[in-house]
Amino acid sequence: MDEDKDFTPFKGRILREDSHAPRAPVRRHRLSTRLWHWINVLVLLVMAMSGLMIFNAHPRLYWGAYGANDDPAWLEFGAWTDAAGVNHGGITLLGHTFDTTGVFGLSRGADGAELALAFPGWMTLPSTYDLALARSWHLAFAWGLALGLAAYLLWSLVNGHIRRDLHITAAEWSPRSIARDVVDHLRFRFHDGAYGVLQKFAYAGVLFGLLPLMIASGLALSPGMDAAAPWLLDVLGGRQSARSLHFLGLCGIVLFVVVHLAMVLASGPVDQLRGMITGWRREGGRP
Repeated sequence: MDEDKDFTPFKGRILREDSHAPRAPVRRHRLSTRLWHWINVLVLLVMAMSGLMIFNAHPRLYWGAYGANDDPAWLEFGAWTDAAGVNHGGITLLGHTFDTTGVFGLSRGADGAELALAFPGWMTLPSTYDLALARSWHLAFAWGLALGLAAYLLWSLVNGHIRRDLHITAAEWSPRSIARDVVDHLRFRFHDGAYGVLQKFAYAGVLFGLLPLMIASGLALSPGMDAAAPWLLDVLGGRQSARSLHFLGLCGIVLFVVVHLAMVLASGPVDQLRGMITGWRREGGRP
């Protein structure tokens, strides 16, 4: 069977806890979706970890065109010593400081020594401070992100994936439809086959919102791109605004991944993993 052949999603069925129907295989994911999914697992992991190491070089975020140590930051990771001589790490967000000692701002390296870095070594690539190497990793895998997104969107337009599976219909925009899907998720009742409206919102937000924002803001931070297309920085509100948007985009992607993994675990991880590897999963019964 052609891996990219269109199929008609199984619409309208909700998996219920009291269902014990036989579980027949059903086509779930096209080849383009599966390839892009697993490539992105590697690409986004490397880019996120190398990006956090780059952030360690200046763990402060501003809005506008300029920002330096003496300028007010809306987000800052730092370390300090209290009156008793004890070191602390923390995050200051919009003027409010939260103690995050041991994780953010101040952590311990592999040798047990305290390190005053925004993100600890186990979250970064490389694991020890090296801005030049982190930039090399980040820029190399940025090509994979940009070209992969372009290829996936083109392929999905050709095979009808976006129109068939991600298009949000007029009926799905209704408050009643959205509320019903929210209730179904809260009750761990999942749609079998077709994407629910919340899934469509999430995937569309990533595909057409977060990932393009990450690419645009990343390009704006490149000195070469800044010289070739200075208008991009103007559109994003300045270099520091582009840096802030890049960080917020990463936070959005991390949030999406966390919720995505939680939904996979709640709806049957073995069957979901099978579907993302082979393209097929079980229909009916417990998810």
